[in-house]
Amino acid sequence: MLRPQDVGHRVVVRKIIGVGGDRPLYTDLLGLLAELTETELTVLTRDGPRRVALADVHRSKLVPPTANPAARRAADRESAAVTELERAASQTWAAPVQQRLGDWLLRAADGWTGRANSALPLGDPGCPLPAAVDAVTAWYAERGLPAQVNVPLPAAAEVAGELARRGWRSGPLVLVQTVPLADLLARTAGQDDDAADGPPGDADDSPGDAPTVRLDPAPSQEWLALVAARKSAGDPLPAAAHRLLIDAPQVRFAHLYADGELVAIARGAVDADHRWCQIALLEVQPTARRQGHATRVLRAVGRWAADELAAPTAFLQVEQHNPATALYARLGFTTHHVYLPWQPAVSGGPPDGAC
Repeated sequence: MLRPQDVGHRVVVRKIIGVGGDRPLYTDLLGLLAELTETELTVLTRDGPRRVALADVHRSKLVPPTANPAARRAADRESAAVTELERAASQTWAAPVQQRLGDWLLRAADGWTGRANSALPLGDPGCPLPAAVDAVTAWYAERGLPAQVNVPLPAAAEVAGELARRGWRSGPLVLVQTVPLADLLARTAGQDDDAADGPPGDADDSPGDAPTVRLDPAPSQEWLALVAARKSAGDPLPAAAHRLLIDAPQVRFAHLYADGELVAIARGAVDADHRWCQIALLEVQPTARRQGHATRVLRAVGRWAADELAAPTAFLQVEQHNPATALYARLGFTTHHVYLPWQPAVSGGPPDGAC
């Protein structure tokens, strides 16, 4: 069977899919081992992530690295695409405290959200990998934060192997999904094309009106309260969160009102090159769900990015097990790549290397 340190490597998994006559039937999955838990594994295949219960695994093994030049070039292009999108995501969700470790990026935001309080290990850290991990651990310890490394796959597969070797544990697999904005707008055609872009109060949100999406350059207090309820257990957001939310090359905060009440929100942000529009913090009040509000909000943000900024592609980040993935699939989102958040299982001793 595969081991935690095999995460990030190419594998083949023979899965039991049924019984034919008196013999089991199998199918083989070939790809990158993205996640391995006590009950299941996830393989990144050409058709996207595939989850397999360990009880259904007949055999599994590592696949030696390919020596085929064409395959190596394809892998390099894939890693470059991952790096490009992850760099754009760091612009549109910019932690207020950032520091470079070679090509790696260390980020902190008072502990608010994992993405803003994790290292992004892409490229050369400027020192041996073990020393780089030690430096990351020390940097977060100095700030009173737990060390976390978000490892995009396949671009940072070697880092995943080093963290697994040290006994670090990975969190839930996160899908980074994309959709051409033209496709998103086509699939949501007819969903309330009346979004207003301007300062608060521009949209008619009086009781009894049809649902209205308003796009503002800053979040309202109601908007912030919804985020705090979801992301901070109702506690006020830290100062770093306010700065993170506003700090992007271009940003809009979607407010959807129904009968005068704010029932759905989202944040849209575009990178400096106007190539990517990040959609984040999509929330719908529990009492207002299953009424198409999430689709209306997504369309409003997508139209803003397409019309005002010519950003050709939208992206979002969602945990693999989140039920919202079904909605995103209907709207045309597909998985571009994945990442795993890794943290030390327990606090260790002092670093044993220098970067």
